[in-house]
Amino acid sequence: MSSFIEAEEFIRLSSHIPIVDVRSPIEFAKGHITKAINIPLFSDEQRVVVGIKYKQEGQQAAIITGLELIGSSFADKCKEALKIAKNKELLIHCWKGGLRSESMAWLFETIGIKTYILKGGYKSYKSYIRKSWETPFKVIVLGGYTGSGKTEILHALQRKNQQIIDLEKLAHHKGSAFGALGQEEQPTNEQFENDLYDVWSLTNHHQYLWLEDESQSIGRVRLPDLFFETMNNAPLIRIQLSHEIRIHRLVNEYACFNKEQLSLVINKISKKIGSLLAKNMIETLYKEDFAIVASLLLEYYDNTYEYSISKRKNKQFQCVTLPNDNADGNALLMMESIKNIG
Repeated sequence: MSSFIEAEEFIRLSSHIPIVDVRSPIEFAKGHITKAINIPLFSDEQRVVVGIKYKQEGQQAAIITGLELIGSSFADKCKEALKIAKNKELLIHCWKGGLRSESMAWLFETIGIKTYILKGGYKSYKSYIRKSWETPFKVIVLGGYTGSGKTEILHALQRKNQQIIDLEKLAHHKGSAFGALGQEEQPTNEQFENDLYDVWSLTNHHQYLWLEDESQSIGRVRLPDLFFETMNNAPLIRIQLSHEIRIHRLVNEYACFNKEQLSLVINKISKKIGSLLAKNMIETLYKEDFAIVASLLLEYYDNTYEYSISKRKNKQFQCVTLPNDNADGNALLMMESIKNIG
């Protein structure tokens, strides 16, 4: 017989028991528990049909219609479940922990799979993780101008057993106007929050977590308010790298993209940098004077960063001048610098 369990226990068990999300594919695509596998009770079209039947004729008629629609697919759903189950166990949820999850749990139980149903469904999971952001956690923010190699240093810190979360990797976006170039499609905001919770929940909240300085919006996704507030109040280590090295880094990173893509992005920020400068930059781009374009862009982004720094709640920061572009060596400097932070 299936057991109903609370969100906290459901998440704890998910470390070793697979999750099956029985909602429709369109619901799953909007946002789902990280690592969950979709075995929908109804297809998107079937869900619409059953919903209409429920509104017009009530629950009993809707259930009969549902059984007529999916009865022939029970065997396939069971085969999928058997492939996924570990030690003949599965975690199951729908939207609110109602008939859909109970029906699939019953089906899987008949073939010998022990099932645990999320009480309150996916809705309760979302409430749980949003409440979780209230949990205090220690953060160090790694800041600095565009082209300073912050992301590389972040990963070098991870190699040295420091806790990090690469927010840009989760967001599939590097944060700037050029941030979508070369990236996968961004997740929905709901999925981004779920994925962020998944990695954050595995960190030790009593030890420092390194995060790269970001705006609350990273492309189309947005950091949860309480998470961003913690970042905004956290100590900031501001790295400084020579202008020449930063230009070299930007050229290496972006000159590989075609000029049409790059000019489109420049046009998008033309209102901020001025149409005349944008026109000049595009002309320079097509002449392949990439270093000049990078230098002009850095002037714009440096001013933007200074403005964002002025808006931080925690006005104190520690400046660290980097001698070169060696990420591993610079990570050691970061680790040394936090010894002065209480």
